[in-house]
Amino acid sequence: MEKKIMRVGVFGTLRGKAYVKAYLKVDGAKLTAVCDCSERSLDRVRELIDETVAVFNNFDDMIDSGLVDAVVLCNYFTEHVPFAIKAMEKGIHVLSECTPALTMAECVELCRTVERTGCKYMLAENYPFFQCNMEMKRIYDSGKLGRALYCEGEYNHPVTNHTKNGLAPGRLHWRNWLPRPYYLTHSLAPVLYITGNELKAVNCKSIFAPDNLKGTACMVGDLAAIMLCEMKDGSLARVTGCAAWGGHGNWYRICGEKGNMENVRGGLDKVRVQYDEWNIPEGEEEVQFIDAKWFEDEEMNELSVGAGHGGGDYWVAYYFAKYVNEDLEPFFNVYRSVSMSATAILALRSSFNGGVEYKIPDFRNEEERKLWENDHDSPFPDENGNVTMPCCSHPDYKPTEEDYENAKKVWLEMGYNVE
Repeated sequence: MEKKIMRVGVFGTLRGKAYVKAYLKVDGAKLTAVCDCSERSLDRVRELIDETVAVFNNFDDMIDSGLVDAVVLCNYFTEHVPFAIKAMEKGIHVLSECTPALTMAECVELCRTVERTGCKYMLAENYPFFQCNMEMKRIYDSGKLGRALYCEGEYNHPVTNHTKNGLAPGRLHWRNWLPRPYYLTHSLAPVLYITGNELKAVNCKSIFAPDNLKGTACMVGDLAAIMLCEMKDGSLARVTGCAAWGGHGNWYRICGEKGNMENVRGGLDKVRVQYDEWNIPEGEEEVQFIDAKWFEDEEMNELSVGAGHGGGDYWVAYYFAKYVNEDLEPFFNVYRSVSMSATAILALRSSFNGGVEYKIPDFRNEEERKLWENDHDSPFPDENGNVTMPCCSHPDYKPTEEDYENAKKVWLEMGYNVE
């Protein structure tokens, strides 16, 4: 039987450069197109591709070309659902680089589109593919820790205010309006992946510290969102959004009935496991430090070398090809993906409503979906700067004109002629 080859196009070549590299070597896939409206961004990938890869500056032209069976969406955070739906209506499968939906209505619409078109949709969340997280999944799946009772996921990524301005050129740029709970997948996804759990409810409190953002155009005065997620099996997880307190790092902890494990702080290649002294499995020690690896198969491990985000950029590309070619269901299918989007949306509402708990809908259930199909409230501005929901736990917060002037200086320095 002839081997299936997925023809893939990458939309958005700044972040998408990692997927261009991956799909030049993923077995069962062929990079056939790249697309970006920015010539500067396209120039970054031209040196990687040859004349067999078509170059587009318009998304519609790429998906109408007949050259792609699937697309990787690496466009703006705020635009994934419209472009995913447009692709799937053409019969094209979708790998979405970040959490798909901005509104509860988009969560519903995306699920219905996948079901109606029969296209495959997968979230390209790469942090579960850190060595430590894959090691912890193997340990958890062995049953030695028992059922998870409490978990933690923390993603901390502070940047200088100069860098922040450079990443968000323009008052209406989406990064200036990105609520802290919305960037939650790097914290939450590994916990879900390791334990296999599904989300049931969330409540959230945010840490308001606007002095740390002086001199930026950021409309969000929070430095972190702390979310308490209840899982369907009754366990709890404390996770952050993209926190910005001092010191970069990622930490994951799983506490089970018989012991606990966590990645060793300051790295991603070691896991510390500790059992209760009366529950030590045969052949194990009470406390041990394990050298983490992606797979037991060393040939598989070699494929991860050099890929971004701890090897994760390669493995999401790899498993998406497996999904399209072999129907191998990914962990982060459309339903798990939108459940994380819904958790972010409802956590934000919780943060400015006194930490009240919100139930996460079961997006496989049409009756539950119908309750949210007309909920279009979003913290991101339209072209006139109007929003339908606050983006900050303190809804009245906004930068001063002095802050804006400082930000504009940085934008001009970097060649952005924006307001």
